[in-house]
Amino acid sequence: MNPVRKVVLAYSGGLDTSIILRWLQEVYQCEVVAFSADLGQGEELEAARTKAIGMGVRAENIFIEDLKEEFVRDFVFPMYRANALYEGVYHLGTSIARPLIAKKQIEIANRTGADAVSHGATGKGNDQVRFELGYYALRPDIRVIAPWREWDLTSREKLLAYADTHGIPVGRDKRGESPYSMDRNLLHISFEGKILEDPWREPEEDMFILTVAPEKAPDRATYIELTFERGDLVAIDGEAASPATLLARLNQVGGANGIGRLDLVENRYVGMKSRGVYETPGGTMLGVAHRAMESLTLDREVAHLKDELAPRYAALIYNGYWFSPERLMLQAMIDASQVTVSGVVRLKLYKGSVQVVGRQSTRSLFDPAIVTFEEDHGAFNQADAGGFIKLNALRMRIAALLQQKIS
Repeated sequence: MNPVRKVVLAYSGGLDTSIILRWLQEVYQCEVVAFSADLGQGEELEAARTKAIGMGVRAENIFIEDLKEEFVRDFVFPMYRANALYEGVYHLGTSIARPLIAKKQIEIANRTGADAVSHGATGKGNDQVRFELGYYALRPDIRVIAPWREWDLTSREKLLAYADTHGIPVGRDKRGESPYSMDRNLLHISFEGKILEDPWREPEEDMFILTVAPEKAPDRATYIELTFERGDLVAIDGEAASPATLLARLNQVGGANGIGRLDLVENRYVGMKSRGVYETPGGTMLGVAHRAMESLTLDREVAHLKDELAPRYAALIYNGYWFSPERLMLQAMIDASQVTVSGVVRLKLYKGSVQVVGRQSTRSLFDPAIVTFEEDHGAFNQADAGGFIKLNALRMRIAALLQQKIS
């Protein structure tokens, strides 16, 4: 292969990506561009800039970008229009962030003249697939360097030894027991590793960050109103704000009420099962409210068709196919369905539960004159139901008559 001249690394400033940065310089003898994405992980990323400069990265080759609004507007919200849940429960918090990171890496590679990109995902996980499918979809000729598939630093002890040998700063808190493997952004936080590798072990309460334990949540219910326009959240309790601001607000309210914890054994795309624990307070509330809004405003067959396609859409995101033609096709159909999904949903939050207690819309298909149990004044002719039932029963009646003749 031709030598690599310049590589764009998805860089957090943590132990793994700092080691990767030095390893790329040493093994590939190439110039490294460090890219850090602020997706709402709650960390001060400017420290990553200082660390990268200390490791020989030129200041003009360090990119720290605030992507929170783009993340929620162009990735999270489109996903929630589809009601996408992987294996029926997972809100895809890690999965939906990867295509945005891949997109920005390719943009920076094009801007800086880089001929390669690199990431810190392991060979056992899904993220390597998500990153690389994104890279190749956006720039087919890009060179991809995945250190975890190449090097022999296969244990935490070897990583720490490499850091010591190459003068890579390691915080004192990194030298003790291996921490949980965590991923955090504005949509969620995930935990893997340690005792969670035993599916029978209950998570430690002090592990959780975004949510209080449901039993410790307030003893009085919290009510909140979510306003939607064309399937997207636009206001909370009547107050409009940007997408990222709204999701952050939902996280705050949901977390305080113990909303959004999930303990899941999932099927990874690479073929193994893994156990993860997730906190998705805002996303859990958003998903419940969006479905409630659709229940009022979507035609029955449209709603049912969306429900049939949602698992396929979720699997495409989980497996890394955000930029695939089939996902884009599904998105166009889903977005067309959302034209009427506008109105207000009222939620009741109480000790980990989310209950829909009200919904209203100027585009509502709910007609009180037809559904009432009182006098409907001719709005619905109940006698019509007899013919409807007989026509739908015709095939079963024919089959029953045939069975009577045979027996």
